[in-house]
Amino acid sequence: FASYYGDHMVLQKKPSGAVVWGRGELGAMVTVTLSGASGLIIMEKTAQVKGPSGTWTTVLDPVDQGGPYALTAEQGLENVTLRDIYFGDVWLCSGQSNMAMTVLQVANASQELATAARYPYVRIFAVAPARSEVELEDLEQIDLPWSIPTAAENLGHGNFTYFSAVCWLLGRSLYEALGSPIGLVEVAWGGTPIEAWSSRRVLQACGLPKDTGREGPQISLRHGACFNLKPAFTSPHQHLSGPQMPSVLWNAMIHPLLNMTLRGVAWYQGEANAFLNTDQYNCTFPALIADWRRAFHTGSAGQTEPLLPFGFVQLSTYRRRSADDSFARLRWHQTADMGVVPNARMPSTFMAVAMDLGDEQSPYGSIHPRDKQNVAHRLLLGARAVAYGDKGLVFQGPYPTSAILEVTRGQLNVTYSQELICRQRDAQAFEVRSGISSPKSCRRGDNTDGGFSPPQVCCSGQASPCKWLPAPVVAVGSHTVTLALSGCKTLVLGLRYAWAEWPCEYQACPLYNPQGLPAPPFL
Repeated sequence: FASYYGDHMVLQKKPSGAVVWGRGELGAMVTVTLSGASGLIIMEKTAQVKGPSGTWTTVLDPVDQGGPYALTAEQGLENVTLRDIYFGDVWLCSGQSNMAMTVLQVANASQELATAARYPYVRIFAVAPARSEVELEDLEQIDLPWSIPTAAENLGHGNFTYFSAVCWLLGRSLYEALGSPIGLVEVAWGGTPIEAWSSRRVLQACGLPKDTGREGPQISLRHGACFNLKPAFTSPHQHLSGPQMPSVLWNAMIHPLLNMTLRGVAWYQGEANAFLNTDQYNCTFPALIADWRRAFHTGSAGQTEPLLPFGFVQLSTYRRRSADDSFARLRWHQTADMGVVPNARMPSTFMAVAMDLGDEQSPYGSIHPRDKQNVAHRLLLGARAVAYGDKGLVFQGPYPTSAILEVTRGQLNVTYSQELICRQRDAQAFEVRSGISSPKSCRRGDNTDGGFSPPQVCCSGQASPCKWLPAPVVAVGSHTVTLALSGCKTLVLGLRYAWAEWPCEYQACPLYNPQGLPAPPFL
């Protein structure tokens, strides 16, 4: 069998068929048998070993959730049997250090570790960090073979190793919600930009050079944040500690898994791209999602669905009083500049907003907040709604649907999609953009928003063109927010909300819905 098949694994349940593959002698026939606990044979498949690398592949008939099963591959007189196999839902968890942060590192870690024994049907597997200049067929190394979760041995193995807290907490809550065995596959490496996880196709589609990691903009960072404890590689960007080169992680860590039948993906990445190709992320991220979907669908002989559900975490916080807006821009680009997902450019996706979960006291640095429980809960809501079709479930925070200017009062009324709960009257949260020139020249002169410009007009009477001014909250209704346009009485060019690296205190952004989900930032 290939490297990522083993005892205790979870294979994807029906309606999909699980793909199984391995190596053998060229031309030989391999018989694959699935048998139940009593030894009764449930199905038998044959596959021929084909060149150039001598591999065989078969697709099992769809199997209902449950187990345990045994899976045997036989070639001539040789056979290998894998035991204690369950059928359920398989989720892939990928990204950089906030995905690699382990259960040992989160808030209430000892409590979370102590409950591990309650979840014997959530099985975990972790790919070892590896990179390659060429696409690999199989994994070179595994950090954690398929395992039943245990507190000391695998869930809390060490810092930034295995097992991923976001992945575990999401998988555990999926198990509670669905009652189905869950297989979790962790593929993460701290301090890595999206370019390293992208195939050459993605980079070409977004017009990025093949050596974008090395030749990227030389940014000197005053705060040399050490993103991770995995081996650091020299890079012009000190805050990036993992491999920077394009496609090297796609080649070594994702490409080998393409034959795996998956139910969904969870992704937590983007901090590294606040310092590298930030304004290309509105292309690279949607392109990566589309490319992974195509590749997993093809690699699994059509068993992984073409619109594989893809959930992600919107960037949290880093430096409290930073004037830099690269985190704000990246959060916006994570939604393909639409502000909310799923959308036309990012179908079948879901997002956990995390800008209100800042943790300045985190012993791992403020870029690594310890509250991963809220992150996982917000991902769970999205997974249930988008991946599992739970229609009535609210999984997004409130988002503006319209804004009406009351010129006589010098106020702007912003209408939201959901009922609003105001937790904080922050005078700085909303800002309007104003200027003395025409909208066209404003758009050229101020490109901090990655080129996106809402269809609004300029504010006249300002000394400096196109400046962002605070628009204090006057009133919050059930679905509306009224803003005072003190610096800009007549015309408004743009409006933005929570546009800062550290927009609010812990769970105290201005706007939430009754379910406790924060309104995402917008521009």
